[in-house]
Amino acid sequence: MATIQKDILIDAAPDRVWAAVRDVGAVHRRLVPGLVTDTALDGDARVVTFANGLVIRERFVTIDDAARRFVYSATGGRATHHNASLQVFGDPAGPTRLVWITDVLPEEAAGPIGALVEQGAAIIKATLERDTD
Repeated sequence: MATIQKDILIDAAPDRVWAAVRDVGAVHRRLVPGLVTDTALDGDARVVTFANGLVIRERFVTIDDAARRFVYSATGGRATHHNASLQVFGDPAGPTRLVWITDVLPEEAAGPIGALVEQGAAIIKATLERDTD
């Protein structure tokens, strides 16, 4: 299994970063506009449409407001297993830290998924530092 971890330092309040992460039906507007073009809620999941036409179903595993942690598993695409978490950490002395961890199988899927994580991380940072909700 491959693990992809991305730490994103964001110049925005942790509560504001968490509010955007937690708004699971608006990932295409509040986190990664342009990379994701649509998000549709479907019970305990969301259907995410990427700009390249890829459609993934992401089932919600955990939404923990106290820990500011969101976990989902994804189906569709190249991976036979895809589990990811986003967790927000506040630091009074510095920027908010968003940690995005993704576990995937087969290991060959880590390259393309890692590239999406890199692209998504840059968009998340720019969006959250620019937008005021």
